[in-house]
Amino acid sequence: MLELKNISFEVADEGDGKEILHNINLTIPDNKLIVVTGPNGGGKSTLAKVIAGIEKPTSGSIWFNGEDITDLGITERAKKGIGFAFQQPVRFKGIRVIDLIRIAVGKPVSIAKACTYLAAVGLCAKDYIEREVNASLSGGELKRIEIATVLARKSSLSVFDEPEAGIDLWSFQNLIEVFTNLREKIENSSILIISHQERILNIADEIIVLRDGEVARQGSREEILPELTGTPMAAPGCYVMARN
Repeated sequence: MLELKNISFEVADEGDGKEILHNINLTIPDNKLIVVTGPNGGGKSTLAKVIAGIEKPTSGSIWFNGEDITDLGITERAKKGIGFAFQQPVRFKGIRVIDLIRIAVGKPVSIAKACTYLAAVGLCAKDYIEREVNASLSGGELKRIEIATVLARKSSLSVFDEPEAGIDLWSFQNLIEVFTNLREKIENSSILIISHQERILNIADEIIVLRDGEVARQGSREEILPELTGTPMAAPGCYVMARN
C-alpha cells in the first residue's frame, strides 16, 4: 500500500516558487487499478514522478508498505517494488528487447521465460525478442515492450504516465486490452495509470481527479466516471469513445 501524506511540490519560477502539488493526501490500496485524471496542467505527471522518486516533494512524506521512502530515489524505490513507465519510452541503439527484460528482472532469464512477458502484452515473442529497441519500433510497440519490462520486474506498484501518448488508435486499443488483462490478474500488487482517456477510466477500480495540484475527487469508477462524462456508466465490456 502506498500512502502520500501532505505532499506538496514546487519549482522555481522566475525567482519565485510555483506550487505544482498542494497538500496531497492519498492512499493507493493493494490489488487495485487506479487511474489519476484531470485537466492538463493539474499536476498528474508530476504526481507520478514524485511517487516514482524522479522528483522529491517539497514537503510531506511518502510511505510504501509501512516504510518511509520519501528520501529514496527512483533506483531505491524500484528495488522496494515501485515500477515506472515513462510517457515516452526511451530507445536504446544496440540494446535488444531480451536485454531490456533481463535488466528488468535483475538476474539471468531464459529466452523462453522472457517471451512469456512479451506474450502477456500481445506481442509475438519470436518477432520481437531479438529486435533492437530503436527507431524501427513504432510507438505502440515500444509502449507494450516497456509494459513487458514492468511485468518482468514484478513490481508491487506499477505506475504508467499517460501510456496512450503518441500512439495510434489501433495501438491504443491493444493497450486497453493489455491493461484489461492486467487488471483481471492483479494479485498482491497495484497499477496506477495517469490518463484522461475514457476507455482507460472505464477499466479503473478507483478514479482520482487531480485539479490545480489538489485532489478534487476520489472514489470508485461507478461514482466518479458519470460525473466526468455526464453520461451513465457503459455496460461492462463497452468502452466510451475517448475525447481529446
